Amino acid sequence: MALDLETREQLIDTVRRFVTERLRPLEAKVSEDDAIPGEVLAEMRELGLYGLSIPEEYGGLDLSMEDECLVAVELGRTSPAFRSAFGTNVGIGSQGLVMFGTDEQKARYLPGIASGEIITSFALTEPEAGSDSAAVQTRATLDGDAYVLNGTKRYITNANKADLFTVMARTDPSKPGGGGVSAFLVQRDLPGLSVGKPEKKMGQQGAHICDVNFDNVRVPVGNRLGQEGEGFKVAMQVLDRGRLHISAVCVGVAERLIADSVAYAVERKQFGQAISNFQLIQGMIADSKTESLAAKALTMETARKRDAGQSVTMEAAAAKYFASEMVGKVADRAVQIFGGAGYTADHGIERFYRDVRIFRIYEGTSQVQQVVIARETLKRGG
Repeated sequence: MALDLETREQLIDTVRRFVTERLRPLEAKVSEDDAIPGEVLAEMRELGLYGLSIPEEYGGLDLSMEDECLVAVELGRTSPAFRSAFGTNVGIGSQGLVMFGTDEQKARYLPGIASGEIITSFALTEPEAGSDSAAVQTRATLDGDAYVLNGTKRYITNANKADLFTVMARTDPSKPGGGGVSAFLVQRDLPGLSVGKPEKKMGQQGAHICDVNFDNVRVPVGNRLGQEGEGFKVAMQVLDRGRLHISAVCVGVAERLIADSVAYAVERKQFGQAISNFQLIQGMIADSKTESLAAKALTMETARKRDAGQSVTMEAAAAKYFASEMVGKVADRAVQIFGGAGYTADHGIERFYRDVRIFRIYEGTSQVQQVVIARETLKRGG
């Protein structure tokens, strides 16, 4: 649902102030502790951040894609780990349920997801299935009134906090590729489900990824999302929306880095003058600003197309590809503008440099986005 202009501005202003006044001062602490303080998570719940995309009838804000992207830009102005705390509830961890869930499933889970009482997670990636998402090997075998799940999922965001997993599992081993994959809502407390220790990562400390193991986990038939064999369809539609959200976050991070770079360049003196006077510094700022504006324009245009009911598989892939590559370049230039100060931890620039690297990998690598863009372009004839 699209917000009226006044309500949208109030929401964006509230999120902006929360990011500036509450989250940014905690960035270094969260990175050092590898944890977000519990009181901050509680404040996020109170602000409704866990329910941005959940329908109003279940307690969410039911934002349009355009409005969600505008909020995501603001959330990108601080360490990405903060957004990751509720990001799965807004995106890949909830949207399969929103799009394909039965009325009973929605009534059971969505109110808790919207309030943040239920943390969700999206379990697709496996040791041998990442970019090749149709190569899922986790098995779901029908046994009476339940499916028995066996297998391992890898690099699953928020798995150690999750109460509810959307799991992709193969129900028909005779069908190769995505045709034999189905989607399931799997509660954390089911016997046989275990979660590994958080992985040590390059960046985004405070946001955790873990293995999820299924050892004869019995999942009621009523917890299947959609029909058998529709899992790949569920995953792809969820990822279309998720890719736009990530694109907007990338834009927000880029805008933060550009602002920090400009502030530093104006203050930093070399050869008797501010380095902002040097044309080579100006060139880096100009490139970063231009690319950030282009990414924002593509992301917002695609969001509006999706809100209008158009298919945006190609455009969402293009936005995610361009925006994630863009923010990597902007972060690299920021380190260069800061020089030695950018390489040390004092200003947090090196932390962002590490944090943004994952954007080119999750929710589809840049190479997967290229394949999707080319495939869809060829299908459309240009």
